[in-house]
Amino acid sequence: MEQTYFRRGLGLKKEIEPVLAAEYHSSLVEQIRAQGYTAQFGDITIRLAEDFGFCYGVDRAVDYAYQTTHKFPDRRIFLVGEIIHNPHVNTRLRESGVTFLYPDAATGEFDFAGVTSDDVVIMPAFGVTMTDFKRLQDIGCILIDTTCGSVLNVWKRVESYAKDGFTALIHGKYFHEETRATASQANIATGGKYIIVRDMDEAQLVMDYIERRDSALSRDAFRAHFEQKASAGFDPDRDLERVGVANQTTMLASESLAIAAAVGRSLAQRYGADNVAAHFRSFDTICSATQERQDAVIQMMQDPPAVMVVIGGYNSSNTNHLAHLCREYTTAYHIADATCIDVENGTIRHKPELAADAPEVLTEAWLPHGTLTIGLTAGASTPNNKIGETIERVLATLKPVMPST
Repeated sequence: MEQTYFRRGLGLKKEIEPVLAAEYHSSLVEQIRAQGYTAQFGDITIRLAEDFGFCYGVDRAVDYAYQTTHKFPDRRIFLVGEIIHNPHVNTRLRESGVTFLYPDAATGEFDFAGVTSDDVVIMPAFGVTMTDFKRLQDIGCILIDTTCGSVLNVWKRVESYAKDGFTALIHGKYFHEETRATASQANIATGGKYIIVRDMDEAQLVMDYIERRDSALSRDAFRAHFEQKASAGFDPDRDLERVGVANQTTMLASESLAIAAAVGRSLAQRYGADNVAAHFRSFDTICSATQERQDAVIQMMQDPPAVMVVIGGYNSSNTNHLAHLCREYTTAYHIADATCIDVENGTIRHKPELAADAPEVLTEAWLPHGTLTIGLTAGASTPNNKIGETIERVLATLKPVMPST
């Protein structure tokens, strides 16, 4: 019988390694890394954060996707959403013949009507909802599961909350693929519930209601506010009595931890410190790669560069949070890739705000001349070649005296 579910690769890793190296490697990045993450080009110092770019989960997902195109050259291959939030990687997969399936803008539902049992479907690093996984299983197609291990760890927590009668309070973006997939894990138990909060301000609405503060929303207003961000039939009077905190793995780690601590204090205030264990649970589900990249930025900002460039897809949550961190310390530009830098005109196109849908803006004369230190980091879905291309454009903009090689 043909194998129809692949979770641990497809046995083609060695064959794919040179292909991935050729497409995503950067000798310039490796050179700077080998020099202690710092390189001098005339009056210009380039500094790289000590953790940046592809994480293990992303590397694995891209690897499996490439293995899939090599293993099934004569079959139609579909991808649920995007493998990762990087336009270049997704473009390469399209060029390899992979068909991308996108959710309906209004409902968020995927249309699998065109998928047959003869086809291959790749599930992205973010995972898919339990409903979509069951639908694909029922079709009988070959499934390639690239869901990140860190995401699976969060799913296990949400599943345990649901089984024990706790509502999962998820710090994340309710429209994000990973958060939708994570929230669906609450459905593993009958009556499982979830509620999604975007940030501390939205978490405060939950805490105000738990503590019955005068500023709290009414029951109807609360349900209206969280209508798209909570499980069906969510009743705050019933479903906020016992809460377990989880998070989208690519959120700002410090904020996730702060929300968990604050919700714990709120439930202790309502039910008493001696009873809080019966009403509150929290486990550290911060993705280690996300944490390491954020920590590396904070470390670099102990001696901040004059300008920081953050490279990665505008819809990449972890990249957006790296840029947000950098802006707290220095002038920072979040760019999608090196093409955002116009060498001849000395301009840069960038996204100046945290929100994923914030418009791109154009800034002129963005790099001062003279002795200058420029820092760079990149989101977990940004390949090294795109980082190397950015460094080259930065140097070309300033036209430094290049060292002999």
